[in-house]
Amino acid sequence: MVAEDDTKQAELVRRYLEHEGHTVTVVGDGRTALEQVRHREPDLLVLDVMMPRADGLDVVRILRAEGREVLVMMLTARSTEDDLLLGLDLGADDYVTKPFSPRELVARVRTLLRRNRSSDGSAPAADPAPGAAGDKALSVGTLRVDPDRHEVSVGGTPVVCTPGEFRILAAMAAEPDRVFTRQRLLEELHGFDKYISGRTVDVHVMNLRKKIERAPRRPDRLLTVFGVGYKLTDPARSSTRTNTKSVRRASS
Repeated sequence: MVAEDDTKQAELVRRYLEHEGHTVTVVGDGRTALEQVRHREPDLLVLDVMMPRADGLDVVRILRAEGREVLVMMLTARSTEDDLLLGLDLGADDYVTKPFSPRELVARVRTLLRRNRSSDGSAPAADPAPGAAGDKALSVGTLRVDPDRHEVSVGGTPVVCTPGEFRILAAMAAEPDRVFTRQRLLEELHGFDKYISGRTVDVHVMNLRKKIERAPRRPDRLLTVFGVGYKLTDPARSSTRTNTKSVRRASS
């Protein structure tokens, strides 16, 4: 779906995306975009920021608050880093500024869609229990990340993540306790290459902490390794190690 109030711009984007093989719906204002996403559930929304009847930032804010996981590519004339980070903070998956190359936009749409496909679309025969044979879910303590189903839970409680947040979390859950540099995590987010910034990762980590930590300002699961990056760990195991060290010091 393309939400763009400039009819010439919308038509250009539509033609290029249809040439790529996509079925495209075009809307011209934010409120209609919300209604159509709820009704049609598109795979990806190309969303202009400056639109009548609700701007693009309000649209993505509402969609994420409703738990909708549609991929969102922001399309706007704004180009400062603060604008880019605000879009990401609200849950956008990529950001393209005007003027842009239609071929670049199509390529980035292709990349987002390809990286968001975590399975071949066939339904599993059964839902295996955590830890059962054939279960490909990744577990770090009570955090569970299922790449095939694109699901996250903490202590059995579902957690809604944007596709970008999910890619970061899945990469870190596959290698718990490994320290990931910001650059390494940015590589998991393909599509931000033009406006690459370590602050992009910081925004995603901040949002993830709000969702998976008991106390986001005092994280014990998604930790900062100062001067290097971030790591994902099991809070219970870290607590056990800390308690063991305390006992050793007390008995020495």
